[in-house]
Amino acid sequence: MDPAPASTDLTPWGAETALSEGNVAPTQAWPGEAGVADSDSTVDERLPDDRFLNRELSWLEFNARVLTLAEDPTVPLLERAKFLAIFASNLDEFYMVRVAGLKRRMQMGLLAPGPDGLTPREMLRSIAERTADLVSRHARCFTEQIAPTLAEQHVEILTWADLADDEHERLRAYFRDQIFPVLTPLAVDPAHPFPYISSLSLNLAVVVRDPDGGPELFARIKVPNNVPRFIAVMGPVDDGRAARYLPLEELIAAHLGLLFSGMQVVEHHVFRVTRNAELEVDDDRDEDLLQALERELARRRFGPPVRLEVAATISDHVLQLLVRELAGTLDETLADHDVLRVPGLLDLSALWQVHNEVDRPDLKDRPVRPATHPLFAEGEVPRSIFARMRDGDILVHHPYHSFSTSVQRFIEQAAADPNVLAIKQTLYRTSGDSPVVDALIAAAQAGKQVVVLVEVKARFDELANIGWARMLERAGCHVVYGMVGLKTHCKIAMVVRHEGGYLKRYCHIGTGNYHPKTARIYEDFGLFTADPEVGADLTDLFNVLTGYSRQTGYRRLLVAPHGVRSGLIERVEREIAAAKATGSGLIQFKVNSIVDEETIDALYRASRAGVTVDLNVRGICALRPGVPGLSENIRVRSIVGRFLEHSRLFRFGSGDRAEFWIGSADLMHRNLDRRVEALVQITDRAAQSQLDAVLTAAMSDATGGFDLDQHGEWHRRVGTDEAPLVDLQDALLRRTIARHD
Repeated sequence: MDPAPASTDLTPWGAETALSEGNVAPTQAWPGEAGVADSDSTVDERLPDDRFLNRELSWLEFNARVLTLAEDPTVPLLERAKFLAIFASNLDEFYMVRVAGLKRRMQMGLLAPGPDGLTPREMLRSIAERTADLVSRHARCFTEQIAPTLAEQHVEILTWADLADDEHERLRAYFRDQIFPVLTPLAVDPAHPFPYISSLSLNLAVVVRDPDGGPELFARIKVPNNVPRFIAVMGPVDDGRAARYLPLEELIAAHLGLLFSGMQVVEHHVFRVTRNAELEVDDDRDEDLLQALERELARRRFGPPVRLEVAATISDHVLQLLVRELAGTLDETLADHDVLRVPGLLDLSALWQVHNEVDRPDLKDRPVRPATHPLFAEGEVPRSIFARMRDGDILVHHPYHSFSTSVQRFIEQAAADPNVLAIKQTLYRTSGDSPVVDALIAAAQAGKQVVVLVEVKARFDELANIGWARMLERAGCHVVYGMVGLKTHCKIAMVVRHEGGYLKRYCHIGTGNYHPKTARIYEDFGLFTADPEVGADLTDLFNVLTGYSRQTGYRRLLVAPHGVRSGLIERVEREIAAAKATGSGLIQFKVNSIVDEETIDALYRASRAGVTVDLNVRGICALRPGVPGLSENIRVRSIVGRFLEHSRLFRFGSGDRAEFWIGSADLMHRNLDRRVEALVQITDRAAQSQLDAVLTAAMSDATGGFDLDQHGEWHRRVGTDEAPLVDLQDALLRRTIARHD
């Protein structure tokens, strides 16, 4: 690939480049008294009551930014379809978790307003209003932009009426052989109660009647979820570039006469129900955690409904029947704003199928070819990954740097190395065919001590993680399921190796999961180090995770739930003191979300003290930037692109006193109070320079992205023909590959 153009503003970048305002020396003393603000730091500390944005509405604005990419004609067409799918699946999870949680609070009588001043009822009303607008935009984007433009490119999503007679005949045969046998129409009458509607399943509501007279009757047909949603329509193919699809519900609807033989089909409509997916596992109880979790997973499918999506053309009486019957005997109600009339197709998350199946490179982003980090390159004389780590710390940046030649190779070499005695690792999420898990199993079978903490409460990956845990146990690994009352979210691995009569520890600490598939589309950092202090820290942390140690203090780590919030705020206060002493200061965070009120208030105090605060936030931001007298020195940016920005990076100060941290913790209550998280200080100057370059480029006026204003509205940056904005992810991809080729 061509190198990035000079205008990308990514300098400084490499190991040889100095940091902004000088090289880093983390051991330098801070101006002012270490660890505390100056004595007058409490003056005028009253902060306005309306200083927080609502977290739920902020999340919806994140999904709106995803939708903006789907609406952008400069984005490759099939990537736009992919962003429509991401928007849809994101919104599903939002309702299953966040809206469900608000409804549960109301049912329990917890009606107090949140930090933003909104009560649960007010939040639900505001969510409904914003969601209705976004769902309408989402549907219009597909029906008016994406679908017609795909059709122009010979990628068509058709209706039954669009097909030719010979295509009808082929699909009738397909229906009879492959679909009809698995369908089960369920009648609703005094002898047949309303059937259970599973969460997120696609269904047909069908009204029939006897042609000879009699009342209209209702039945439900579930659209099978083990058959592709879009059926490939056979027919003439234009040199392999054409693709024609028929939605499965269209095929079923066209054959309702076979399902209700002798009856007249009066009407049919597609609908979909979303249910509460939160689990209630009391891991303080004296019972097997896996058994308790499996029991709750079985109950998840019976959670109360929180959203009903229906075709925009549904009749009022069928809709009223669905709403009434879904309430059932659970004392649950679907308010008017819980019912969404959707124009066009329901559940556009299925567009992932089209994106993945259609072989049209001209309609997609360029394929990613991650580079092997130069310090892990084999070279003429191959060296083990452990020899490389003994030379100094190594920072990798995924997906620009290859996961397979760094993290995966680290675990695989440890498993095969006869001098390795033990491997300890956390697993929060991983893939279905994980080479990391395979390596851990091989290590245990080779007689090494392998300790794996599998977090079985990772949302929506619970069943998969239970499977991994049992597989690892059967192979001889020591498996820990997590800690009582806490989720283990930190991304850490440690290898203990016998060298020259001594034991040496090699460590990896990352911001992302040990997941080889998401490592190709998630942006994350990972530190490889043989530093004895980090090795001692991880030894202590694993003793906390697997035993009864209650250690809370570490050397190069900040560990939640005891040390991350306090450690970060302490460093904010140091920067406030530095700004008061020198007239300037700098704080830069890169996170997925920032909600924690204590941390936000500390950043407000920093802004008031004259500290420049740059926040690169992918998702939720409850902080109001640019408020006079409160946050005029705070900028908030968001970068949403082909890769999911996932890394967490914290920088305090510039020049000789800059301090950098990376790790797994976002600035949310759950991360800081209810999870085990780990941040590690980056002390290697080349790695610091790399982090400085990423932060500087992300906040540059020349870089594309979205800016947050004090009212909670996001504004997309717009370039000109003479000065187009830099796509940061594309620039990083080009720069990394050009540098390492």
